[in-house]
Amino acid sequence: MGRESKRVRCDGAWTPPVTALAFTSRSEFPSLPMIPCPAIRRFDLPHGLVTVDLRRLFPHASFVGGTGIFAAHATDRSHLCRSNSVFAIIRGTRDDGARYIADAISRGATALLTDRPQPGVHVPQCIVPDVRRAFAELCSALAAHPSRHLALAGVTGTNGKTTTTWLIRALLRSAGHQAGLLGTIEYHDGVNSLPARLTTPDPATLNEWLGAMVMHRTTCAALEVSSHALDQKRLAGNLLDAAVLTNVTHDHLDYHGTFEAYRAAKCRIFDLLKPTGHAIVNLDDDGSRSCLSATPRRSFTYSLRSAADFQGTVLDATPAGTHFRVDAAGWSREFCTTLVGEHNISNTLAAIAVAHSLELDLDAIQRGLSHFRGVPGRLEAVNAGHPFPVYVDYAHTPDALRRVLAALRPLVRGRLICVFGAGGDRDQAKRPLMGQAVAELADLPVVTSDNPRSEDPQAILDQIVAGMAGSSRRPFLEPDRRQAIRWALQHAGSNDLVLIAGKGHETEQVIGRERHHFDDREVAFECLSERHDSIIRSVPHNLGHSLIVP
Repeated sequence: MGRESKRVRCDGAWTPPVTALAFTSRSEFPSLPMIPCPAIRRFDLPHGLVTVDLRRLFPHASFVGGTGIFAAHATDRSHLCRSNSVFAIIRGTRDDGARYIADAISRGATALLTDRPQPGVHVPQCIVPDVRRAFAELCSALAAHPSRHLALAGVTGTNGKTTTTWLIRALLRSAGHQAGLLGTIEYHDGVNSLPARLTTPDPATLNEWLGAMVMHRTTCAALEVSSHALDQKRLAGNLLDAAVLTNVTHDHLDYHGTFEAYRAAKCRIFDLLKPTGHAIVNLDDDGSRSCLSATPRRSFTYSLRSAADFQGTVLDATPAGTHFRVDAAGWSREFCTTLVGEHNISNTLAAIAVAHSLELDLDAIQRGLSHFRGVPGRLEAVNAGHPFPVYVDYAHTPDALRRVLAALRPLVRGRLICVFGAGGDRDQAKRPLMGQAVAELADLPVVTSDNPRSEDPQAILDQIVAGMAGSSRRPFLEPDRRQAIRWALQHAGSNDLVLIAGKGHETEQVIGRERHHFDDREVAFECLSERHDSIIRSVPHNLGHSLIVP
């Protein structure tokens, strides 16, 4: 097979048609034809209410109080039980579902799914070795095993999950497919969408959405898969056509305990692959590369720095976007994207590898990238008519901060100002590492609160600042996030760049047990507008008509 090479012009490629801006629209690319992709097929829909025989689903389980348990509904939350529900008893880190058996039965539960016999209970019990796995498998069965009717791409990694899944959805749509998405920002079944509660939903919610995709004749979907979800086996019963590992860096050690346990959890995504599925691994990340031994034979690698199945080379990068080339087996193609930063081109390579594994047409991939307008809260620009750039980003780990600051550095003529904090009741070990990263790569660190939750905000700031010891960068500390953003924007000059990191798309701040509306983008816009108004007010009335505000 000959090697294809196709050059593209990037000038004029940055502005998409208006239809491409409607991210939740059912027809993002309404004029595009369906391009046949052998790996993506349409299936007949299951009809009628699904009832599952637990003895057939779990042939090796033990049964107490009766052998015939037929489930039409399952939940691990007692308040959601209804007539003929199966209540799954799961022990968490803070609570035990066994405490709620009586409540579940009073609401209509007629059977229990458990990993240990429950005394004094007068409803049948199905006893399994791993109740988390069994519950997820039961939820999948109740949804008629939706992954059998969908082409699913799962993406895990410390950073890059959201951008990569949004890119995958865009490429699928550009090929004319109705595509779903489950991730940090939203749950989307191809037709309807809702704001997300968890990066990866619980098994019941996950399978409800996957089932809705099948009902709406959605053919494919991209899923963010968190390390918590992998450890808790939330996807059990569903299999993936592609599994991506973007990177494994320091995060969530409050849950996993050690980095080795965290990395092992990430590698479990490859256990979810269908026999024909592909593992896709980032060679530029040490943590991902170390998981190569866990991948099946059908695997792809991608890299910006070394030889790989999908090797990327940046040809030109500006604030407007990036022009890059991808060399793969049998073809070479140039692409344009509005995304900036090496980390985002790495995410794009992962999405291209997924699209290739699903046999999407290269022209559709190229068109999808040129139309892609980014992800909410991921290097999202805030524009209020001010002379310096302001970005909001979700970066909330040491590695993510390093990546985004490195991406922005070439765009700065003056100072790089970074407003950031660390979440409370979460991994404390990463806080000084975050401080160290910002002290090394930003010119002016502004340390503030993120979601302090039950912790003392000042104590969190002190832990962050401890990582800046020995740095010549003197941080500005302000626990009030709104005031910190205001201070940074008031002190920014025309050649500076301000990054507000940590919360990205989030619209709430959690302080204690209360949730307050807080959107970094809104706050930045308000503060910039205040700055603009103060400039206008400072101009004498007889000069106001001649003032040109950048």
